[in-house]
Formats: sequence, structure tokens, C-alpha cells
Amino acid sequence: MHRFFAPPFSPPHAGGIKGGGTRVVLQGDVAHQISAVLRMRAGDTIVVLDDSGWEFEVRLTQVGRTEASGEILERRPAGAEPRVRLTLFQSLLKRDSLEWVLQKCTEIGVAAFVPVVSQRTIVSRPQDVSDSKIRRWRRIVVEAAEQSRRGRLPALHPAVRFEQAVAGTGGFDLSLIPWEEEQDAGLRAALAAVKGEQRGPLSVALFVGPEGGFAGDEVALAKAHGAQPITLGPRILRAETAAVVAASLILYECGELE
Repeated sequence: MHRFFAPPFSPPHAGGIKGGGTRVVLQGDVAHQISAVLRMRAGDTIVVLDDSGWEFEVRLTQVGRTEASGEILERRPAGAEPRVRLTLFQSLLKRDSLEWVLQKCTEIGVAAFVPVVSQRTIVSRPQDVSDSKIRRWRRIVVEAAEQSRRGRLPALHPAVRFEQAVAGTGGFDLSLIPWEEEQDAGLRAALAAVKGEQRGPLSVALFVGPEGGFAGDEVALAKAHGAQPITLGPRILRAETAAVVAASLILYECGELE
């Protein structure tokens, strides 16, 4: 059954939900995908998610190019969301690499993304990240969340400088920064130390560098703000590989990928 995120608060061009009760109206991009891409017809059944933790099984009653409507058959809690809230602070990468990270990390269960401008990123200022690029990234996240049966959309935050990012991680239970110069501290031990004291859902900040890696003074600054440098093993990973591997290991060690 095809799944569509259509939060009530979305503007029409993003594909929002209108109406209430037992009827739902889908507009914009969602309606276009239903009618023109998937060529669905009245009588077909879909799942609509409102990004608040609920999903709705909907039987389509009318399908048009700009608007589709249907009746709600069932309302139920949306599943497939990890208890661990993992936020990926990803230094900006080349276009295809960053889009791949957003897609794959959405699929495995990352809860939020923060694009980061660090010393070795090609982009030197957060304000140079265009609105059109943010919209494209958001579409990639939405499509990946629908495909992987996520119950909620990962948040996509505005780009920030590295210094601002590390200074804002005080609310996390654990902050990790994979670094090729770290030889001893591993991810499993870092997680075990926190999980033993944790009673509620765990929140983790994960910092991943750009193609050239983090500079030494950036790692020192992260440590000053409580981040723990870790090794991902003896092999040097590409930046996009490191992001997916580290995120996957965190979720696995927390029982979310078993």
C-alpha cells in the first residue's frame, strides 16, 4: 500500500491535508504523484501519515491532477520509529554524496539532520545553502521516509557553522565525533557507558566531517563542548560511508536494527 506524508500544517504546494472527520483531501505534490505518477483511481487504498505519530488508511473517492480525496477507513499509531533520537550533524558534502546520506540515514532511522559548515567544506557560509537546495533535500527525506515506512519525518534543520553546532549539543545524552586520528575509544564502549545510566529514550548527536575530514582544532573544540572522539576501525572511510556506518552502528547497538 502506497504511503504519503501530508502533514496538516504543510502549505498546499507541499501536499497538505484539508478537512476533518472521516474525509481527507490531498493537494499539491501528493495529489500529482497519486494521479499522474502512480495513476491511481477511485477505489484504491493508500496510507496517509500526518507526521504527528498517526497514520490513516484511506480509500480514494476522487482523483484529480491537483487534488485527490478519500474516506478514512482506519486511524492507527504509526510504527517503525526508533526510540533512540539520533541527530546527524553532517558537514556539507558534494551534492550526490550528501543526498545519498540523507536518503540512507532516513531509511535506517535517523531522527534529524543538521547540515554543518566546517573548515574543509566547499561551502564557506551557511547562508550560501540555497532555499532550492533545502527543498530538494526535504523531498529526498520525505520520499525515503515513505519508502522505508517511517512513522514520522526526520527534521531537516537549517545549515549552521561547526562552532555553533557543537555549542548547541548540551541537551543530548551523548555526543560523538568519529575521527581518523582516534585510536582507542570505540563507539560500542561510548554507548555502553551512557546506556547503563539511561532510563528514558536515548538522544545522540553524531558529527561527521566533510571529504577532507575534521581539522584537529575542530575536534578539540568539540571535546571542549563534551563530544567524544571515537574510532570506526582501522580503515579510513569516505565521509558519506562514515555517516551511514556510524548511524547504523549506533542504532544497532541500541537494539533498533535487530
